[in-house]
Amino acid sequence: MSAAPLVGYSSSGSEDEAGAGAGAGAGAGAQAQPGAGGCGRAQSPLPSQRLPVPDSVLHMFLDTEEEPVDDPEKHGGRVRTFPHERGNWATHVYVPYETREEFLDLLDVLLPHAQTYVPRLVQMEAFHLSLSQSVVLRHHWILPFVQALKDRMASFQRFFFTANRVKIYTNQEKTRTFIGLEVTSGHNQFLDLVSEVDRVMEEFDLTTFYQAPSFHISLAWCVDDAHLQLEGQCLQELQNIVDEFEDSEMVLRAHAEQVRCKSGNKFFSMPLM
Repeated sequence: MSAAPLVGYSSSGSEDEAGAGAGAGAGAGAQAQPGAGGCGRAQSPLPSQRLPVPDSVLHMFLDTEEEPVDDPEKHGGRVRTFPHERGNWATHVYVPYETREEFLDLLDVLLPHAQTYVPRLVQMEAFHLSLSQSVVLRHHWILPFVQALKDRMASFQRFFFTANRVKIYTNQEKTRTFIGLEVTSGHNQFLDLVSEVDRVMEEFDLTTFYQAPSFHISLAWCVDDAHLQLEGQCLQELQNIVDEFEDSEMVLRAHAEQVRCKSGNKFFSMPLM
């Protein structure tokens, strides 16, 4: 299973609990009965009493039997697009975007303006441009998968790109909305990278990237579908802020120097030539 595609809207309006408690059983002793000649019968021995099972043993297998529970409150209200299963690692391939002070200055103007329309918007913690959907890898396939990516990326040259068109995106389930900057130059180079990543996905029988992708840097996000509040007037105002920002063409021009793969909590970098 994989993450759902993002739908974009531009300024033009396009679109484990286990363990049983042990009971302690105790038998009743038989009393001596008077017998012939006044001799009493020997008392029957008491059955052995079951000892209580220590808590450490009762809870020993909690992790292996408990079903993991997804708690959206632990990650900003986001809902998984596929359920967590032990041994499965969510995996994503992307180009990291290294921010500069001027870029953050621009974001400090853009985000507060967008929040006047949708106050729950929050800034992304890190910035990147996706080259794959989120897919699921078994743990033992991670290193072979990464090696296949490295082999594919070995001959790729670094390149410059510009991302300066404001666009609103939602995922297919409409559970999240994003404000992004779409790539306006360097698109073909990103397509070439995706083509190679897709080949690796096919080798491992995983879902390939979207058809006709919109390469972008997500700047901010919120839970639920907020594109109606953000497109139209808000979107045009955000685009004007970008266009009028000092030296915006240079601020939003960047160098793609590496491809990165995140699998679970592990990161793998593949430098471009």
